[in-house]
Amino acid sequence: MHTIGIVAEYNPFHSGHRHHIQAVRQAFGPGCAVVCAMSGNWVQRGQAALADKWTRAELALRQGADLVLELPTLWAVSSAETFARGGVGLLTAAGVVDTLSFGSEAGDLSPLRQAAECLRTPAWREELRRALDRGLPFPRARQQAAEALLGPAARCLEGPNNNLGVEYLLALAALESPLVPHTIPRQGAGHDGGAAPDHASASHLREKILAGDPAPLSPYLTAQAEARLRQDPADLGFCTRGVLARLRTLTEEDWARLPDSGEGLSHRLFAAAQQAASLPQLYALAGTKRYPNARIRRLMLWAFLGLAAADRPAALPYLRVLGFTPRGQALLRRMKNAAALPVLVKPAHAARLPEPARRLFALEARCTALYDLCRKGFGQTPGKNEYTQNPVRL
Repeated sequence: MHTIGIVAEYNPFHSGHRHHIQAVRQAFGPGCAVVCAMSGNWVQRGQAALADKWTRAELALRQGADLVLELPTLWAVSSAETFARGGVGLLTAAGVVDTLSFGSEAGDLSPLRQAAECLRTPAWREELRRALDRGLPFPRARQQAAEALLGPAARCLEGPNNNLGVEYLLALAALESPLVPHTIPRQGAGHDGGAAPDHASASHLREKILAGDPAPLSPYLTAQAEARLRQDPADLGFCTRGVLARLRTLTEEDWARLPDSGEGLSHRLFAAAQQAASLPQLYALAGTKRYPNARIRRLMLWAFLGLAAADRPAALPYLRVLGFTPRGQALLRRMKNAAALPVLVKPAHAARLPEPARRLFALEARCTALYDLCRKGFGQTPGKNEYTQNPVRL
């Protein structure tokens, strides 16, 4: 039986994600198992997830996933390279996954492999340095450097899902992972687009829910999922004053301890935090053409959460289980002997970890406590505690 790994945010889990799992089972057989490495309460765009990680895990399990493992915040809220390496490292360490599946605009591994091979060469790194020296933002510099060597073949890097797919291939190579890559064509609305007949982008669905738009979101969400997501959505904007209060206490030295904050960016972040009266204004004041908005948002979130580059170890220290089905439980039994890292099924298991791993768990608990402040229903409904919340079991 094949076990397929998927790296995802499921923010929220929608019809496109359901299609991906269905396509996996069409390709590998209905008996294959699906293991998801899913971002926790904070996601790559530098935002609070729409719903907490246990709720999102449950919705994924109800629609085809078998086992959901957490990609910790230090990897989830990071560049595409670090996000991909964290997800691939997690699925590899599980010891039961044989295939890594992801969606892409190309729907074909050949152009992605060609681009990945290019990005591993010294010639590409030299072209990248030249492009960055001309003041280009990293994503554009990355593609331009590839175009200088590959020509039109580098156009696959224009697609955001192709880009992430290339990062998965690079991570597989860097980690010498035995996972076999597999891609399916991404269907429906684009990464930050609106809605198509069968699929809508996650950003479109989040906007509708956060705005309180009463229009039904079928067929993109199941009725059950939509009800759960509308019940108590979260957004960093619900905690604007708390975020700004935290950021205004930081010194330039604090900003300099964040990842990817060199080249004078720490000074811009410090100045923006002292002036901004809203989160959009904060991002606008700190951003330039050189620094993509997503990078600015991630750095601001790291600062709010009290994280520093030194907090992220070279590799994941444990595997945290967020939820499982009966087939997922069978995988967990196999992981007792096959996993390369400790498997935390219950939060009490964290006490058995070595000290560096316990420190990371405590950091994740702090991130969960701060996520609670971003819920629309904060103070009206109870939040979830990292030390007491058990995995979802279906």
